[in-house]
Amino acid sequence: MSAESFIEVDSCQCAKDGQSISGDVFLSEKVKEDSRIVSVLSNGRGSGVKASVLATMTATMALSFMVSRMDICDSGEVIMDALPVINVRKASYSTFTIVDMASTGETRIVEHANPPFLLVRPGHEVKVEKTALFPKRWKERVINHSSFNVQREDRIVFFSEGLTQAGASNPSSPVPWGLEGVDKFVRQQISKDPSISARELSRRLVARALELDGRIAQDDITCGVVYFRSPRQLLVLTGPPFNRSSDRDLAAIVEDNPGRKVICGGTTANILAGLLKRTLQADHEQSRDAKVPMFSRMRGFELVTEGALTLGEVLRLLEMESIPEQMNLNGAALLLNLPLDSDIVSFVVGTSINLAYHDPTFPVELDLRRNIVKQIARLLETRYMKRVAIQYI
Repeated sequence: MSAESFIEVDSCQCAKDGQSISGDVFLSEKVKEDSRIVSVLSNGRGSGVKASVLATMTATMALSFMVSRMDICDSGEVIMDALPVINVRKASYSTFTIVDMASTGETRIVEHANPPFLLVRPGHEVKVEKTALFPKRWKERVINHSSFNVQREDRIVFFSEGLTQAGASNPSSPVPWGLEGVDKFVRQQISKDPSISARELSRRLVARALELDGRIAQDDITCGVVYFRSPRQLLVLTGPPFNRSSDRDLAAIVEDNPGRKVICGGTTANILAGLLKRTLQADHEQSRDAKVPMFSRMRGFELVTEGALTLGEVLRLLEMESIPEQMNLNGAALLLNLPLDSDIVSFVVGTSINLAYHDPTFPVELDLRRNIVKQIARLLETRYMKRVAIQYI
């Protein structure tokens, strides 16, 4: 399998009606040295704060053990020892699903008491063999382990009980969605949109579950999706080069890059419009939010926005984990959506100082635009599992 394959991971969650916090927890960590991403979905029994604490404890331990490649049975025993037990059924107060995928396609999945995961390969039905493991001190509880290789365009979909049980308490149609119903829905969505992202697919699944529940979530609903695919690339250009002689280098970077492109900054946009002989047009019809500067359009670019202010707003939205589709249409929302829907994000940052934002008595490192880009890059890498590069020019 080509090393250029990319692992997109995302999730969507809805807390049970009446609860301010979900009892499900979804965590991911990138293991750079092994080119792996480990994701964990844990479901705390019940709902609310107590369930959230138990799920957080479980997910944190499970993530740590899997990242360190600790023996599955040993790690399962440690987790179960740390959690209380329901006396009547001897069941854990928290369940979990762990997906460990490498960029080569090698995948391990560990499950305990959550609904079974789905391996969805377009046009094919794929059966995965599972090995039942029984921790020594917890013979009544089973851990299922799977090991296999994914192919490009494969998706692994995993979820808490709130998804498969959606609709069970709806008076108009009291029938749970079930595993088969979820699988059918996933395949329908992929058939309609073969390149649907993990982010969008997880949101559609949770939205459908909420619809089956009559718009009132009867349980915590969480869905995670891992999508193995060719990488989607995004080039973000912001700020003019330090030397005017490097303007043509900037244009060459644009022409040589095969992915989607966006410009953040009026000066940068005007430089490229002149060199590439393209027209820059303000989008008056859609730029309706007075809080964010107007955006523009130019052939060959997904978007052209103002610079530091719009990037600063994108940073704020990333920190808040905002969802672009739920926001007012403006330059920041449109710009936010592009890296979230990409896999490899490359920033080209011009180092010419903008006197409107820079105090010449400060060190160059404190330049506002560059600091914002660094913070955005850090969030995209650590929280959103993107591959990010920054080039200064």
